[in-house]
Amino acid sequence: MSTSLDETLRAAVRELADHAGPAPDLAARALGRGRRLRRRRRMAAAGAAVVAVVAVTLPFVLLRPRPAPPPTTPPVTAVPSPAMRPTPGADWAGRPLVLPGDWVVTRAQGTGGSGNGVLLDRKRGRYFSTDRYDGIFPAPTGSLVAVREDDRPREIGLFDLASGKTRWHEVGRALSVPRWSPDGRRLLFTTTQLDHEGFIVLEVDGTKHTYRVDRRAYFCTDHCDFTWMPDAREVALPQTGGSGHNEAVRDERRGVQLFSADDGRPTRLLPVPGDPAGPWAWSPDGRLVVVQGQQEPLLVEAATGRVVNPLPAADVVWVTDDRLLYRRPHGSRDFVLADTSGRELVRQPLPKQLVDLEVSVAPR
Repeated sequence: MSTSLDETLRAAVRELADHAGPAPDLAARALGRGRRLRRRRRMAAAGAAVVAVVAVTLPFVLLRPRPAPPPTTPPVTAVPSPAMRPTPGADWAGRPLVLPGDWVVTRAQGTGGSGNGVLLDRKRGRYFSTDRYDGIFPAPTGSLVAVREDDRPREIGLFDLASGKTRWHEVGRALSVPRWSPDGRRLLFTTTQLDHEGFIVLEVDGTKHTYRVDRRAYFCTDHCDFTWMPDAREVALPQTGGSGHNEAVRDERRGVQLFSADDGRPTRLLPVPGDPAGPWAWSPDGRLVVVQGQQEPLLVEAATGRVVNPLPAADVVWVTDDRLLYRRPHGSRDFVLADTSGRELVRQPLPKQLVDLEVSVAPR
């Protein structure tokens, strides 16, 4: 009999002794009592162990950090594709090429006005090719076309599509390409002669007005052509700002200086940070303007110069206050109608004969 069993038996005997007198089956009863006591102690010990395990495990489970949820993927917003118009067929020259926004192609020629060109005859409603002049620049309205010939550098011709006649006018030397006013009544030239700099306004009757501009007071570097404002009463000259010059980007602009087209006097400075391409670059309500910034085209507020957002092209025309028409700068170079964020809405391919040419457009 083991020591534990002895102790258990003695405890049972003492417990029995405390009760009734001696009995003949005292040993058997004592042994049974001992077995019951051992089972109780084992069960108590096992229960205590289970409680200890639960006590240790439960706080661990409760305090363990929950696993992080898997990262959510932001929803993808599908950008609708622009509506594609068909490419004009082989008979495209027999009618005006109408672009999105109801503008039309009026001229196509090599860059800067060179080589054979194509002109729209509005009266006959068709295009014709010409190699008669070295440069052709149709007015946005009417039948007049400003023309140049390389062997007449001081003169500009006014070719009338209706009559077929050309009248030549002496303008001067060191001239930029002619720029028509939006109403088609006057031509604007930038002149950079050594004895003076400024701009020249030529009326369609041949009357010429020359205005000198002090470039030290109205300082401009890089791309310094005068351009028309939308009302044709003022012209604009970019103004250089900041310091230093970097060949990799255009010089910084502090704004555009406006001058009266009637007497040449400076009028006001608009703080737009870039160069407007012409009168159509200003929105119809005058609130916004598209300019070529130092590195990219920008849509900006005209009054404050605040940049609204970049755009794909700087040479744009405003169709409405929130719709722009421009030619894509790369690839097939289709014309597109876009919103002010640059999102394309409608795309119009050109005939293959015009894809590699400089194209002029005007209201229908």
